[in-house]
Amino acid sequence: MSKIRILIADDHAVLQAGLESMLNAESDMVVVGSATDGHSAVRQATLLQPDVILLDINMPGINGLEALEQMRTQAPVSHVLILTMHDDAQYLRQAMASGAAGYVLKQSAGKELLSAIRTVQGGGVYLHPAHARTLAAPDLPAVAPVAMGEISDTQKRFQLLSEREAEVFELVALGYRNSEIADKLALSVKTVETYKSRLMDKLGLQTRTALVRFALELGMLQKTETNEVT
Repeated sequence: MSKIRILIADDHAVLQAGLESMLNAESDMVVVGSATDGHSAVRQATLLQPDVILLDINMPGINGLEALEQMRTQAPVSHVLILTMHDDAQYLRQAMASGAAGYVLKQSAGKELLSAIRTVQGGGVYLHPAHARTLAAPDLPAVAPVAMGEISDTQKRFQLLSEREAEVFELVALGYRNSEIADKLALSVKTVETYKSRLMDKLGLQTRTALVRFALELGMLQKTETNEVT
């Protein structure tokens, strides 16, 4: 089995060394490169085309969010996982809207980070439940407000879903697993998987990352009631 190839982009040498040691100790992971500023992170991502990029936000040169925008075109196959000390709603929201596959706090960088890496490598989106609640906060501005009376293409596509498909869509976007969705909606896991496959086809989406971006465009994650993700 091939290992998950990881690039670490962080300007703290001690943390970077610790991360490299921890990740290389995993049988399914290998660190293939490192960078200490935004520009070199983009160059390394372009050169190495890693499976997963651990990207800090605060770095010299260009910051991590600016680097993320460039990585989307320079390393399109790489899954970018934000690893930061900032437990901040706007950073979180901007990172996910810009194409990040997940968001992990440095103080949680242990088993959670390993789980996050494996999740995004498998095509999923990694969000701690607390971050899902942050995205659901009603006081955040909409990503792209639509003028009164207008219906966006995103909204038109979403209206193709049945009521049950829409419910499953929302829970997937909030980070719930299939088994958790099944419990919440009193369905079997197989039925949830069927609904999920059907709604992805209707919306023309291929990955969970794309589904989260779609939900952000809808403004759904901002409008969801907080008690839905407790």
